[in-house]
Amino acid sequence: MTQESPVRRFKDFRWENTDLLAYRQEEGVPFKDVTRQLLFEAPDLKGELRYFEVATNGYSSLERHDHRHAVMILRGTGRCLVGTQVFQVGPLDLVDIPPMAWHQFRAGDTEALGFLCLVNVQRDKAQLPSPEQLAELSSHPAVAGFFRAK
Repeated sequence: MTQESPVRRFKDFRWENTDLLAYRQEEGVPFKDVTRQLLFEAPDLKGELRYFEVATNGYSSLERHDHRHAVMILRGTGRCLVGTQVFQVGPLDLVDIPPMAWHQFRAGDTEALGFLCLVNVQRDKAQLPSPEQLAELSSHPAVAGFFRAK
């Protein structure tokens, strides 16, 4: 019996022998030009490691959930919203996203933004903002500027 290699090589910003998956399956979730790869899933460790790639000028969905997660930028530069703060991000930056914090990642206009995301295997479903919650978020000048930059 041949054992599968425990090493997956990273080439051209894709992991070999790893499916390129759709970012979101739900209808009506706003995002632009995002893919994902599931790199590691270990129920015994209760963790899952995923790689997301946001194409130039693309963005992930604006969402929040009960679980905390960590995002490490591997490629490109961009901006992220966490709560009501906006941050510039680049390679090897680590973003700690607390539970129930609104968050979104946006790639810059010169290259894709690629990042690893560490989450629990069992986690709650992402919540999208209601029109009222979106209006409240947009009342913060930095957040309003972040949204206008689509």
